[in-house]
Amino acid sequence: MAVKRKLVSTRALESGMRIDQSIIDATGRVLINKGAYLDDFQIEYLRSKKLGSIYVSEGEPDADELELQLPAYTRELIEKSRVEDKAKVKLNTEVVKRVGEGIQYLFSNTGDSNFTEQARNVAGELVKAISASNAVAVDINLIKCSDEYTFKHSVDVATMAMIIGKTYGLNDEELRQLATSGLLHDLGKSKIPNDLLNKPGKLTDEEFTFMKQHSLFGYKILKEKNQFEEPIMLGVLQHHEKMNSKGYPLGTDGEHIHKFAKIIGVADIYDALVTERPYKNAFPKCEALEMLMSMTSELDFKALQSFLKSIILYSVDSLVILSNGEMAKVVENTENAMRPKVVGLRSGKIYDLCNDFKCASLVIVSEYKKNR
Repeated sequence: MAVKRKLVSTRALESGMRIDQSIIDATGRVLINKGAYLDDFQIEYLRSKKLGSIYVSEGEPDADELELQLPAYTRELIEKSRVEDKAKVKLNTEVVKRVGEGIQYLFSNTGDSNFTEQARNVAGELVKAISASNAVAVDINLIKCSDEYTFKHSVDVATMAMIIGKTYGLNDEELRQLATSGLLHDLGKSKIPNDLLNKPGKLTDEEFTFMKQHSLFGYKILKEKNQFEEPIMLGVLQHHEKMNSKGYPLGTDGEHIHKFAKIIGVADIYDALVTERPYKNAFPKCEALEMLMSMTSELDFKALQSFLKSIILYSVDSLVILSNGEMAKVVENTENAMRPKVVGLRSGKIYDLCNDFKCASLVIVSEYKKNR
């Protein structure tokens, strides 16, 4: 937004207006810096000095300019309040490439005599990469791993599932099995024609009925190998089942859905929502999270809570726009990824969006992108 300079009577000044001139006393001391946001005390001071009018700026400065003009106390407050993000998943290009190619091979060669060994090797590669960084969180802004949907989606879901699983309380062996199940959760789509998988329009009832069989197809492929642990296979079979028994392919109720499927189901729905497909646009990440949070009758609450505690939506030091119009800097993430603790750059106030009841009506409207 362009910044305009405007002469305003001191009688018309309001808290939060941005002064566009320096106020200097008779000795040359700067009392109010140009670019400062006025508070009630400063406004009273200006009026007491019988100043008829001053220049103010209309419009928000860009982030770099705003940060340069921060008062010392605001800078100190940001530094004092700042808490580093938890260790985040970092997958290098080579790992992503190898895992993606491994999944593509498995989907194309389900009858390979070495299928089980290959699957374990691919899962082991992912587990090793995630374990090496001691990651306990995933930045969902960086999770995209490749351009090819089916294989990217499999890697994304397995990666998120492993991090969710850590928060959920799974042990190392369970996490290894979960990674395998996550990578193979859509294996049954290898039995679905590509023109149906990528159909741009709405599926017919008959097509959708067939599509819903993909998790059963995947389960049967693994079952026939007679070499995969039951939890891995149940994660594949049940990842579309719902707690209210309205899922598919079997309509299993929540009590009988395996925890792997509950975890994979949350990751699968989120990744599907934020990914653009021929038949739908991608939802914004915040909107996708809100949709997930509204699905408490369908998704396992523990798995959903573990997901929300495991992801980072706004990294520490990122800039956001609040619903009160103020730009703020994220200083600490909380148990709710959508409601971190931030410091307002204009007001110098701490807004604990998750834990402070006074902030209940305040939300993050968007993340500020410096290159926009």
